[in-house]
Amino acid sequence: MTERPHRNFYGRLKGKHLKDSQKGYLDSDLDALSPGAVGWDVNPGRTLLNLGNVFENKEIWLEIGFGGGEHMLHQAVLNPGVGIIGAEPYINGVAMLLGKLRKADVENVRIHPGDARDLFDVLPEASVSKAFLLYPDPWPKARHHRRRFVTEEHLVPLAKSLKPGAEFRVATDIPDYVRQTLEEVPKYGFTWLAEGPEDWRTPWKDWTRTRYEAKAVREGRTPHYMTFRRD
Repeated sequence: MTERPHRNFYGRLKGKHLKDSQKGYLDSDLDALSPGAVGWDVNPGRTLLNLGNVFENKEIWLEIGFGGGEHMLHQAVLNPGVGIIGAEPYINGVAMLLGKLRKADVENVRIHPGDARDLFDVLPEASVSKAFLLYPDPWPKARHHRRRFVTEEHLVPLAKSLKPGAEFRVATDIPDYVRQTLEEVPKYGFTWLAEGPEDWRTPWKDWTRTRYEAKAVREGRTPHYMTFRRD
């Protein structure tokens, strides 16, 4: 049996209130949308996921921290031939996505309601073709920057799970997060694909604005869009 590593989790797991309808989504729909045995309580041996069975050999994309699920659902609708897995520990966000999925005609979404690091433990090496990190928690205080996703703890297993040539997209409205992303991500086997500094101000052609981005724009912050290639 693999020894479970000690991992601190920072951030919210649940908000103040779940609607009765959202509780129903979680009770009725979530298990059927699981990508497989992920957590240590159900998979202590860290047996790798059989993604061919999960998505019938579709190309696999990954969204890390999908928030309310707007972008993930948007991509699923645009790309029915792709299987998209999302990791989100904030259970209110998971419930929001489940509500959206009930209204949408999509079957290519799977959800891990927890830490992306646990998902990385069971993703096969070089199995993911595209990954998204969209408006991650900024942890603005300098002493908390080690909690950001763009650190070795997260980037090493992410790089391992991505296929050579895979795309990694990062969006943020925090200038210092841009700085840390551009400094750290290339250290772990990625190349920034921008041809010039202004490239990061142009949304991707298949982008949809999330509620986090809408809030940033309302409050006067500038979105930045960075694309990397797994070497």
